[in-house]
Amino acid sequence: MSQVADVEPKTLDALNAMIAASKPLVPGATRAVLGEGPVGAPIAFVGEQPGDQEDRQGRPFVGPAGQLLDRAMSEAGIERRNVYVTNAVKHFKFEQRGKRRIHQKPTAGEVKHYRWWLDQELRLVRPKLVVALGATAVLALAGKPLPIARFRGRVDLQGRPGFITVHPSYLLRMPDKSAKEQSYRDFISDLRSIRKLAAISKTSFGSRSASRS
Repeated sequence: MSQVADVEPKTLDALNAMIAASKPLVPGATRAVLGEGPVGAPIAFVGEQPGDQEDRQGRPFVGPAGQLLDRAMSEAGIERRNVYVTNAVKHFKFEQRGKRRIHQKPTAGEVKHYRWWLDQELRLVRPKLVVALGATAVLALAGKPLPIARFRGRVDLQGRPGFITVHPSYLLRMPDKSAKEQSYRDFISDLRSIRKLAAISKTSFGSRSASRS
């Protein structure tokens, strides 16, 4: 990363070419999964890392979690084609178990390795609001771990207007049906707040600082 850190790409296409040409830090990934959406999108959603389907298709948020995110965004009045979606880590980390590829959580070191790419990506997309989906995205955007239960909602993410919420995969893993339904409703409520906050300019955005103790 140090070899390219001094070379800031001038366009998102140039950045994506750099990411695609980089070797995976984690073993097994077949390709870098790039962000998707228009430059200048009002909202950028940042997840953890690509999953099995994302790695196979080369697109972010196309697996079960992505399908749930699409449904929730639709219910909240957000059109996916108008927002930017990406991940903190650009390659799929997994453990092979028979024919299945089981997701493995990125380490803090792996998140740090990919952070330069994410910073450049957000610089070029220029969203009004950056949404951290889950703990790994929070770590990447805030530079340190923050409890989602405590910081959920709008925050300042190192100078960027931000919003912290759960990752849709968290909802998929919930075993209790009633708790899952309530958590899904809460997630949609977050997305509605995100939609409204994205209309606020950066200069007028007032939020908690993620650097507070």
